[in-house]
Amino acid sequence: MNTPSSDHPRLVVFPPLILLAVLVLSIALQWLVPLAVLTRFDLGARIGFGGIILSIGALVTWIGAHALLRRGTNINPLRPTLALATDGIYAWTRNPMYVGGTPAMLGLAIVLALDWLPLLMVPAGLVLHFGIVRREEQYLEAKFGAVFRSYKARVPRYVGVPRPDQPQRI
Repeated sequence: MNTPSSDHPRLVVFPPLILLAVLVLSIALQWLVPLAVLTRFDLGARIGFGGIILSIGALVTWIGAHALLRRGTNINPLRPTLALATDGIYAWTRNPMYVGGTPAMLGLAIVLALDWLPLLMVPAGLVLHFGIVRREEQYLEAKFGAVFRSYKARVPRYVGVPRPDQPQRI
């Protein structure tokens, strides 16, 4: 059975390309206009601390991706969402893969002493929020209706404390 090609969110860019662009641009800027802030710290401390932060981010991202696979849906947002993941890590954040990307990138910045990377994450975060996440939410609401709206009311978009289930009004 073929799925219509319009059954996916209308994203401005494929999400991993945002992280890749930020990484490449930060490396270029670090080479052209070095800020030399992170290089002031001991290399071993940078590798240890940054490695821990990077690992936490990668783990959160992996847990989010694994939860989607367990639900039998696509990880790639350019493909149709086949089911909502609302349990496990998705009971705490609606976007664990994007949430995990932030510490992963910060950890990478610390390890590699890329001062520009955290600075470039600010505009990248805006692109991610408005060009990816909000559009994914519109798609999921159109596709799953009240089920997604109920989930959205309970679980924070990024980080925060989930709200208890609201009693259903009849």
